[in-house]
Amino acid sequence: MKHTFLLIACLMLALISAAQSDEPLSIRGNFQILAQTYQEDSLINAQVPDEKITLNSFANIIATKGNFQAGIRYESYLPQQLGYSAPARFKGSGIGYRYASYTDDDLSITVGNFYEQFGNGIIFRSFEDRNLGLENAMDGVKVTGQPFKGLYLKGVFGKMRVDFNDGIVNSDGFIRGIDAEININELDSSLASLKTKVTLGGSFVSRFQASTRTDLDIPKNVGIYGGRIKLIRGNWSISSEYAEKINDPAGDSRFGYANPYPSQDIYNRGYAMQSNLTYSQKGFAVSLDSKYLNNFSFRPDRDIQGVGPMINFHPALTKQHSYMLASQFYAYASQPTAELANMAEISYTFKKETLLGGKYGTQVTANFARATGIQIDANDPLSFSEDRIAYEAPFYKGSDNVLFQDFNIEVKKKISKKLKTKLTYFNFIYNNDVNLGAIFLDGTQVKGTIDAHVIVAEANIKTKKKQNLRIVAQTLFTDEHQGDWAGLVLEYSISPHWNFSLVDLYNYGNSIKENVLHYPLGGMAYSKDAHRISVEYGKRRAGLFCVGGVCRVVPASNGLSLTLTSNF
Repeated sequence: MKHTFLLIACLMLALISAAQSDEPLSIRGNFQILAQTYQEDSLINAQVPDEKITLNSFANIIATKGNFQAGIRYESYLPQQLGYSAPARFKGSGIGYRYASYTDDDLSITVGNFYEQFGNGIIFRSFEDRNLGLENAMDGVKVTGQPFKGLYLKGVFGKMRVDFNDGIVNSDGFIRGIDAEININELDSSLASLKTKVTLGGSFVSRFQASTRTDLDIPKNVGIYGGRIKLIRGNWSISSEYAEKINDPAGDSRFGYANPYPSQDIYNRGYAMQSNLTYSQKGFAVSLDSKYLNNFSFRPDRDIQGVGPMINFHPALTKQHSYMLASQFYAYASQPTAELANMAEISYTFKKETLLGGKYGTQVTANFARATGIQIDANDPLSFSEDRIAYEAPFYKGSDNVLFQDFNIEVKKKISKKLKTKLTYFNFIYNNDVNLGAIFLDGTQVKGTIDAHVIVAEANIKTKKKQNLRIVAQTLFTDEHQGDWAGLVLEYSISPHWNFSLVDLYNYGNSIKENVLHYPLGGMAYSKDAHRISVEYGKRRAGLFCVGGVCRVVPASNGLSLTLTSNF
C-alpha cells in the first residue's frame, strides 16, 4: 500500500509541475468490459464456475501536459474469465498500472510501471497481452536518453508484475538492465548517404533474488547479456542477435523436457541466437528466420513455470494463422529450455493480364516452419553430482525430436470488383508429448505426435455499397486426436456500424459416436465512433488460444458473452 501512495504522490507532483506549463492539458484513455455467462453442457464437458458469470474489465486514463505525462489503469476480475490465466493470477479489483514520466528531446524518465524491450526481446521484454492474460509490467524506474546523435541508451530498475490480487503483486526478484544501440549512419553526416544502413546494439540484464536453501549454492545474481546487428541495403535486410545466461537453477530448467535429470536443479549456462534474412521487391518477397534456444528461460521469480511472466521473450518461428481449424487446434509456443527452429516464407504475385495472373493478378505465398529439440549429450551421474552440469550441447545442432512442423500455401485471387477469394492448405505435425495442447473431451491428453491436414476456402462478396459477405469453409483431417472436423463461418458487415456472424464447428469424424458434436456460435456487433459493443452466444470447444507464439489452453464453455470497448 505504501508503494501505491508513493506513486500517487509522484503523479500529483508531476501534474502540479506540469500545471506551470503553457501547454494545454489533455486527457485520453480507453476501457473494456468482458462479461460471460456459463451454463451446463455435459456433451462438451463445459466448465461452469460457482459464480455462473465472470467479468474482466479495465480502464486506462492518461493525462498529458507539455513534457509531463501521468497514467493509471484500474482492473477488475470478478472473477476472471475461465481459462484467462493458468494458474489464476488475476483476482479482485484495484490499480494494476500507474506511472508518471517526463520527456524532452534527449531524455525520458519514468517512475512507476512501464513497458520496455531490448533488441528483439530475447534478453528483456516487458509487455502486456490482454487476450492471453499476460502482464509483466516493470515497477520501478526507467531512463532513456540520446547523449549524441546516433547513440540510444536505456536503463531499467525495479520489480516485475507476476500476479494481481486486488492490486499489483510484484516479483521477489529485482531486475536491473541496460541497453545501448548505435545507428552508424546517424553518427556523422558523411555516413548518412551510405547505401548500407548499419545498427549495432548490446544489452545486459540481471536478476537479484535471495534464496534460503542450504542444500545448494543458489546464485543470488543471475546475469544475461548479448549483442545484435542489423544491416539494410536496398531490398535486403539481415539481422541477428546472440545472448548468454549464467547458471540459473530454476523451475523451467528443472522440469524442462530435455533435462536428463528430471526434477533436479541444474547449473548449465543458457544460450540463444535469433536471425532473420529478408528480400523484398514489388510482387516478390522471401524471408528466412532461425532461432536456437538452450536453457534460456529467464523468470522474475526462479520457481515460476508454465504460461507465466518471463523477463525475456521468445516468439515462435511459425506463421500466426487466423482460421479456427488452423489456429485453435495445433498452434505452437516456443520451448525456451531446448529448441532449434527455422522458418522460410516466399511470396510471389503473378502480374495482371498473364495466364496465371488473370485480370487482377494472383498472389501465392508458401510458408514452412519446423521446430525440433537440440542435440544433448547427458553427463554421467558422478560428474553431475559434482558440478550439477547435466549435459553438453553442441551449439546450433538440432535433434531428431520434432516438436512442431507447419507447411502452408495460400493463393489469393480477385475474381471481380465484387468478389475476392483465398484458398489455403495446411499440414501440421504436432508433438503433444511436449506441447500438451491436444486434449480429448474428457480432459486427457493425446499421446504421441499428431499429423493433421487443413483446407480453407474463403470468399469476400461485396453485396451492396458498404456491405460485405464473408464465407469461410474449413475442413481438418487427422487419424489422431478427435478425428475429422468441418467448419463454416458466415459474416455480414454493414459499414461502418453493424457486423453479424454465424460459426459452426462439426466434429463429424470422431470415432466415439456420442462425441460427434456441433459447436454453433452466433454473434453481432455495433460500432459508432470510438465505441463498440458485441454479443456472442454459443459453444466453444476446449483447445488452444495463441497470440504471437504464446499459447494458453482454454476450457470448453457454453453461454453468452458481452464485450464493450471505448476510446476517449
